[in-house]
Amino acid sequence: VQLQASGGGSVQAGDSLRLSCEASGRTLSAYSLGWFRRAPGKEREFVAVASWSGGRTYYAGSVKGRFTIARDNAKVSLQMNSLKPEDTAVYYCASSTLIYPSRPSEYNYWGQGTQVTVSS
Repeated sequence: VQLQASGGGSVQAGDSLRLSCEASGRTLSAYSLGWFRRAPGKEREFVAVASWSGGRTYYAGSVKGRFTIARDNAKVSLQMNSLKPEDTAVYYCASSTLIYPSRPSEYNYWGQGTQVTVSS
C-alpha cells in the first residue's frame, strides 16, 4: 500500500486547512485510514481514524470538535478548523487492518508527512 498525503501549509490561528491522502496498491476495503502528527521534539500523536466504510470515526480529544475526518474508498481527508499554534506538526496518514487503531504500532503503512504550521 502506498499513501500520498497533501494539503499542508502555513496559516494563522483560527484558520482552516484540509489535508488529503490517497492510498493505492492492495485492496483497502478492510483497512482503517487514520491521521497522526508529530510536533518538534514530541512523539507521534494520534489525531483521527475512519473505518473502512467511513461510517465510523474516532478522534483524539485535543482535536474533537475542530477536525473532521472523511473517507471515500481509498481517499481520506482531514478538515482542520479553528487551528491553534499547538496544532503545528508534520501530519501523516496511515492504514491499518484493525478497527479504531490509535497507536502507531497498530498501523501497517505510512505516507510521507505534510507540514502544517499555525502561527499566532
